[in-house]
Amino acid sequence: MQYVKILLIMLVVAVSLFTGAAMPGNAAVEETFNQLRPKAERGDARAQFKLGIMYANGHGVAQNYEEAVKWYRQAAEQGHRQAQVDLGTMYANGHGVAQNYEEALKWYRQAAELGHPQAQFNLGVMYDTGKGVPQNYEEAMKWYRQAAEQSDARAQFNLGVLYLAARDYAQAAQWFRKAAEQGHREAQYRLAVMCWGGQGVAQSDTEAEKWFRLAAQQGDADAARRAKEIQAEMERKKSTAP
Repeated sequence: MQYVKILLIMLVVAVSLFTGAAMPGNAAVEETFNQLRPKAERGDARAQFKLGIMYANGHGVAQNYEEAVKWYRQAAEQGHRQAQVDLGTMYANGHGVAQNYEEALKWYRQAAELGHPQAQFNLGVMYDTGKGVPQNYEEAMKWYRQAAEQSDARAQFNLGVLYLAARDYAQAAQWFRKAAEQGHREAQYRLAVMCWGGQGVAQSDTEAEKWFRLAAQQGDADAARRAKEIQAEMERKKSTAP
């Protein structure tokens, strides 16, 4: 049955790449660098963090991962949560330092324990995939949940996948819905499949078509095809109804 094949595919955990801070804007970057450097050298953690971003992304200065690591570290050691996340990401990706998942785990954990959702998500990924730590799905779920409860759509999605693998379909559908409502394309697709098959939710072709269509609007070709199939089937049923 086509639905069963799709459900089996869904049991593969899809984890996002480790991520750091967003790039700064381009406006007056040179001036900002010249203003930030003295503050950073005086120990201002916020300035140190911003310098790290600039070096990491090559904004206002030549891209230099080693310098980025230097400034992220100084801010991280002062308890700057986003700097801890970004330093962890540098270790996870091997940028400016030798790749070291144990060090990445250390910095993610520090920020995660301070309540940073991005760190909680990244820590969940490490437990989920067994990078830097023995694979532990219970720990992965714990950290995904903490990030998910702060509305991190990636964590909501990954939490849904783990519940799906554990065959707790109601919980899986719940977390897929939360991520789907935030526009997470894969969550929209997987929620559609569950609505289509009536797993964890009441069976509904209307709901399945809706979520397939929303995923299709974000470029999912398979979702577009399935939405059309369901639309055609609903029209057929409607035309043959007494």
